[in-house]
Amino acid sequence: MLAPQRRAQILAELDRRGSVRVSELVDILGVSDMTIRRDLDVLQEMGELYKVHGGATRRIDRSAEEPGFLAKSSLEQGKKEAIAARAARLVEPGAAVAISAGTTTHALARHLISVPDLTIVTNSLPVADTLHASARSDASVLLTGGLRTPSDALVGPIAISSLKSLHADLVFMGVHGMDPKTGFTTPNLLEWETNEALVACARTLVVVADSTKWGVVGLSSFAALGDADVLVTDTGLSSEARKILGDQVGQLILVDPEPPVPSF
Repeated sequence: MLAPQRRAQILAELDRRGSVRVSELVDILGVSDMTIRRDLDVLQEMGELYKVHGGATRRIDRSAEEPGFLAKSSLEQGKKEAIAARAARLVEPGAAVAISAGTTTHALARHLISVPDLTIVTNSLPVADTLHASARSDASVLLTGGLRTPSDALVGPIAISSLKSLHADLVFMGVHGMDPKTGFTTPNLLEWETNEALVACARTLVVVADSTKWGVVGLSSFAALGDADVLVTDTGLSSEARKILGDQVGQLILVDPEPPVPSF
């Protein structure tokens, strides 16, 4: 099989599944690990995909296109874990916490398992599952209803109605993008309204977003940069972005990404 044919098939797999591992492509295409990695390098340079640890995920730049939860989970894992660990330190025992959908907030949920006496409101199925699986008797988890999105968020009128009567100490928000002009955005119109309701139900807005979200613009804005009381991101943020965010958010917290775990 010629290189253009291989690369077309790699993109077809990514279009079908969202993400794929190098080992899977080796089996599918019957070529070496090194050949696959070279193909991924070329496709990344062409702007077709993002290389991640052990594989790749499809690059999506359109403002209304929303990748699935599994596809997003494979991106920037070290950054998300470091951000989640630092953000969890903002939560005190006995707090009422709202958590939006997203892969960084899902990582945060794992770190919150060790914090006692929490009441947690979320519209994220993975977040609720993670906290439920911990089986802590001192944790109360309220999952909003609503329509399910590709990112495993529950959104729409039912979710919004559930949130309107609730009051949390903090809300942790994951975002699709953050930009000086458009603020914090999502690619999903229904998620925009639900995110606004989440922001409104808490006294403190904490945005958790890795540095690759800077300059990305989704279809709908749900908060301005200045609305964030705290933004936890990573040191991959450019100096220009640090200045803009430092001037607008209440507190900018930068963390060093965790190194990827080697695979054997």
